[in-house]
Amino acid sequence: MTARIIGIGAYAPETIVTNEDLSKIVETSDEWIRSRTGIRERRISTQEGTSDLAAKAARKALANAGVRPEELDIIILGTSSPDCNYPSDACTVQAAIGAVNAVAFDISAACAGFIFALNIVQGFFAAGIYKTALIIGAETLSKVTDWSDRGTCVLFGDGAGAAVLQAAETGVIDMTMGSDGTKGSALACTSRTLGNFLTGTKPELGFMTMDGREVFSFAVRKIPESVEYLLEKTGTSREEIKYYVLHQANERIVEAAARRLKEPMSKFPMTIGKYGNTSTASIPLLLDDMVRQDMLKPGDKILLSGFGAGMTWGAVLMEWTLGA
Repeated sequence: MTARIIGIGAYAPETIVTNEDLSKIVETSDEWIRSRTGIRERRISTQEGTSDLAAKAARKALANAGVRPEELDIIILGTSSPDCNYPSDACTVQAAIGAVNAVAFDISAACAGFIFALNIVQGFFAAGIYKTALIIGAETLSKVTDWSDRGTCVLFGDGAGAAVLQAAETGVIDMTMGSDGTKGSALACTSRTLGNFLTGTKPELGFMTMDGREVFSFAVRKIPESVEYLLEKTGTSREEIKYYVLHQANERIVEAAARRLKEPMSKFPMTIGKYGNTSTASIPLLLDDMVRQDMLKPGDKILLSGFGAGMTWGAVLMEWTLGA
């Protein structure tokens, strides 16, 4: 058995922060941000936490799938900005939506988190352990962003996306994942600094830091590598792929990946302009947008690819089944 998507849902906070808004707090401009990233605006949460966003996206995905919360066997939530170290945000969501029969846990793979969650579920389904799953990518990156750092604050936004998966004969065709911990410092966020009664200091919350050049170089190399690996492994031609659904980190990264793959930009849908980089949430937010625009039909082959802190990367080749 394999995993197929039977429901999709997304949620983003109501508050929109434009590039012009950011130009009032850091030395930047709308033209500077757009030309380097493709971002026009992003959503920022003012009262809702990561689990709040996740629960709202989850309810929409369940409604879209026609699945009751108590039918879920497992909930996996990918996030790099959880509300709590513990309990997991997945457990908080489980309680919020009434998924009384589901095991729930978080994973931390940053921007590749949704891909990792999908691949974990695929393993459970293939082994015959579970039959119905909810996976979520949710972030409130605004709370770990240094709003005085122009290099990072212009990039990130808050949001959540979710998918309901069911064991079936068609769906995921193949997948790949990878990690390179030697590059971990390229994109990092300290949970708390060291501090205790022995040192006489108190721990402090950390902010996100990023080596933009290193992340860009890593992404434009790993996306084509993972895509080509799956195409070759499965004997799938580029012509068979309807869309490449990539993590929405930066418009320039997507364009560079398209050039390396020798594929037209029409096969690379994007939502980064209105959401910014929402890390784990970006791929399900994009899928939800594509569904609402009626871009996907049953039988379409799509290739999902994500990369992020760790450094981590993953890709999934699947046949679209929602609406069948």
